[in-house]
Amino acid sequence: MRLILRELIKIKNRTVWSWYGFHHVAKTEGSLWQWIIANIISGSLTFFLPITFTQQAIILAGGILILAAECLNTAIERIVDDISIKQRPAAKHAKDAGSAAVAITAIATGVAWLVIIVDLLSR
Repeated sequence: MRLILRELIKIKNRTVWSWYGFHHVAKTEGSLWQWIIANIISGSLTFFLPITFTQQAIILAGGILILAAECLNTAIERIVDDISIKQRPAAKHAKDAGSAAVAITAIATGVAWLVIIVDLLSR
């Protein structure tokens, strides 16, 4: 019983820490809010268009993955800035790679939308 209780406490702590991290990104990164608004619009469309549950799940998961990528990008930026404020090529590459991860995730979700729209139009 103690083992189960200890694991439940760990799960609770991880949930709280994750929420703190998301809250920090939401508070400090305007780009996260742009993606949240895009997700609200995109996600809402999935409930009104005649698409399958699988297609809907792909779009919704893609949107959530964009938010996750934005959180990781912010983490990279914070670490790089914490190490040093000096301009360094490696720091720029790390930040650019984090930004690219967000862009690639968004492109993947856009491609999913494109395929779904082509499917809708071909019916």
